[in-house]
Amino acid sequence: MLLSASAVTDAPSGLGALPPLVRARVPEAAVLRPSWFMQNFVGSHPVAVGIREHGRITTATGRGRVAFIDPDDIAAVAGRLLLGAPIPDGELVLTGPQALSYDEAAAVVGEVTGTSVHHTSITVEELTATIEAAGVPHDYARVLAEMDEEIAGGSEERITTTVQDVTGRAPRSFRDFLIDAHRTHPDRPERAVA
Repeated sequence: MLLSASAVTDAPSGLGALPPLVRARVPEAAVLRPSWFMQNFVGSHPVAVGIREHGRITTATGRGRVAFIDPDDIAAVAGRLLLGAPIPDGELVLTGPQALSYDEAAAVVGEVTGTSVHHTSITVEELTATIEAAGVPHDYARVLAEMDEEIAGGSEERITTTVQDVTGRAPRSFRDFLIDAHRTHPDRPERAVA
């Protein structure tokens, strides 16, 4: 089994070369390709830090949507497949149940935490510079910023039934994830969400 990502497409080199290699060498292997993690909105991830420190999420995604997924759902799928559940045909793209823009995600974070949270969309060049200023090498900062550009173009808007198909239960919603994260740290909610 290989854990890849929905943002990584098959390619002759780089990260995209691994899924075809795994499928060629181990045809019965599953390649899991999850969407962006809900956990990016909690803890020490830059999105969560921006929420806590500035009440803002800054991306280059525009109005593009992402069907954020809880890694617990990814683990549930992997566990079922490792225990012998049949591997579905086609790509195993794993998503949450709803695709949200970062504007919509910011609104949900604000509702759950009772704080004001806004999304600011900037250019790919501005995001590259911001990421680079945080100590990331320029070429990698550019790759990360260009992933946002792909989201703006609709690359992550899809919703799949893979979690339901493999585990027999629906994936967790973004709102339910945030509510649980907020409850986990009632004495220090800033450690979880905003």
